[in-house]
Formats: sequence, C-alpha cells, structure tokens
Amino acid sequence: MGRKVVIIGGGYGGASAAKALDQDADVVLVEPKDAFVQNAVSLRALVRPEWADNLFIPYDRLLQRGRVLRERAISVDAGGVLLGSGERLDADYLVLATGSGYPFPFKFDTDRSGQARERLLTLHAGLAAATRVLITGAGPVGLELAGEIKAVWPDKHVTVVDPAPELLPRFAPQLREDLRRQLDALGVDLRLGTALGAQPPVEPGRAEPFTVPLTGPLTGPSTRPSTGRITGPSTGPSTGEEISADIWFRAHGVTVHTGYLGADLVTARTPEGLVRVGDRLNVHGFDHVYAIGDITDLPEAKMAGNAMSHAEVVAANILAQVRNEQPTSVYRPSEVPFVLLPLGPEGGVGQLPSPDGPIVLSGETVSEYKGADLFTGRFAELFGTDTRRPEAA
Repeated sequence: MGRKVVIIGGGYGGASAAKALDQDADVVLVEPKDAFVQNAVSLRALVRPEWADNLFIPYDRLLQRGRVLRERAISVDAGGVLLGSGERLDADYLVLATGSGYPFPFKFDTDRSGQARERLLTLHAGLAAATRVLITGAGPVGLELAGEIKAVWPDKHVTVVDPAPELLPRFAPQLREDLRRQLDALGVDLRLGTALGAQPPVEPGRAEPFTVPLTGPLTGPSTRPSTGRITGPSTGPSTGEEISADIWFRAHGVTVHTGYLGADLVTARTPEGLVRVGDRLNVHGFDHVYAIGDITDLPEAKMAGNAMSHAEVVAANILAQVRNEQPTSVYRPSEVPFVLLPLGPEGGVGQLPSPDGPIVLSGETVSEYKGADLFTGRFAELFGTDTRRPEAA
C-alpha cells in the first residue's frame, strides 16, 4: 500500500479522515474507546434511553484495508507514535484528531461503551425522578439539553443560568428572537446576567436536592440574551435570591486533548493547549503532520461538522503528497457562524452561511436536517452499520 498514515483519535474528524484515506494509503487509526461515540445523540439518549442503541457504533466496519488499533497515544512526535503498550508506530503522515473533553453526559470520560451506557441509564433514572432541573450555561449545549428535557417531561421546571447578558450574540437577531420564543413556549426559565453564588454541594448529574444563592444584576428571567462561558461560581453582588433543584448539569468547560505532543510538535501548541495550523491544516512547522477538529486554533466553533470538513481537506492533501504532488486543498473558516440547535425532535433554530449572509432556518427545517434523527443515518453509512429511528419504530 505504500505510505503509512497514523491517525490519532477516532472521533468525528479522525474517523472521517481514516475512511477517506483507506483505499489509497496504509491507514492505522489509534483510538482507546471500544466504539465510536455519536455525541450528538447523547442528550436524546439521556431522556429517551432507547436512543442509546444509536449512541455507540462499532469500529469494525469503518475500514476495509486499514486497521483500528484500540490503544492510547502516550507521546506523538513528527516521526510516529508511542503507544500505551510500549509499542511505537512510525508514520509517513500523522493526523492529530484527539478532540476535546466536556462534562458528562454531553461527553463520556470512559473508554468502555458498556460502562458509559450504564452511567447514562442511571442518570436517566435520576433525571426522570427530578422535579426541578438546573443547567449552568446557556450556550447551544445547555439549551439543547433544556429542549430535550422539556420535550419528554413538559411539566419539569427547567432553569438555565448564565452570567452573559446575551443569548448567542454572534447570530442573526431573527434566530435569537425565535430561540427565545421557543424557549418561552417550552416553559424554560432562562436567567441571563445571573450566576451561581456557590458551587452546588452535589456533583453534576447526581440526583439530590440542594439550594444555592444567585449573584448578578438580575433577579429573574431576562429578555436579554448568553454564550455559555462560565468559569465557576460568580463573585458578583448577591441578588438575595436562591435557586433550588433536584439535579443539575454543567454545560460549559471544554478541555482539549493535546498533552501527548512530543518535544518537536509541542512547539506548535498555544498557551490554551490548541494546535497552530496553516490553511492546509498542517501543524505549524510540519508539512506531513496535520491537525483537525477541536484541537485546532482555528477561529470557529468546535463542532462535529467542522471536524468532518477538516478531514476532507487533510485527506485530499495527504493523498496529493502520496502521489508526489503538491497539496493544494485549503480550509477557511466561515466568517458567518452556523449552528443547528434542536430543541427536542420537532423544534429548534439554525443558521447557515451563504455568500449573501446568514440564512436563518425554521424549527421545521432544523428538525428535518438534524433534530429528527440527529444524523444517525449519516453515521450508519460512514460506519457500515444499521440504525433505526426509535420514535418511528
């Protein structure tokens, strides 16, 4: 087969790159998890456990020629990878696709799908029994969770708090207005310009009643909108108000996974832990090492769709190099931010870029694009597996 390509990380970007390169290169995909995790399904599976059947997808049909190696990369340098087993893999080309971590249940901190599924079912039971739910962070993730909860349990009291004064500020006013209208219709108690005055005494996702103080300039739901960026309990002025909940979720706090970079590649890491890349998505200073997905320092949202677009560019450039041609495929982040934010299976908001500016999507269109099946069909095709729509079953 010739040139060896080692891809570190089998998430959205890494799996897509491996698939694209499989027929024309010697591909090794290094991934410690025993199954691909379709993170877009995790919130739906939390409220509707039957969806867990579409959450974990085996890797065994992803590649026809290449192989998936269930291992963890301990150290990666420009020439190859040192694995947790002590084995070293030399590589002609490297793709760094290790992604990011996020609080459970949005992402899982275990490599075993069976264990992750059990944790999700336990959390579902606690959530189902809760009357009052608190979500900290009013970015797309926190709002999507609120919508999923309300779609299944419309009578639960769901409160979302965020210290930022605006809701999705970079998006079109029409989208933000529609988002607020849908949240109001669902009965979501949105508290903007407000934060927790103390960390809840129980860990996120654990069903146990608690009460904490609120801080910030607002004492009730705001008509002003939020980014979901929260670093911890607020040190602002107390509102004199408290909030009680039976369970809470932390919908903020992304951590990128780049601690494995060796002495040569670490020179391309930013103080925030991101990897500097050029417009061909090669790691700064290295023509044969690429980075894709959440770990890149690109000025764009960390989204699965972006990671998969990165994979297309990187695959095209590596294939050109394998053929001894000049790599010419470039990636340019969109100046217009885009989002597909379901609020349950039938609602939500969306924005797509176009040459004439942002295109704002209706809730019906968001449902058709994403909300109804959460891309399960698309990933079933990528991985060569069967999938089902539980609500249609």
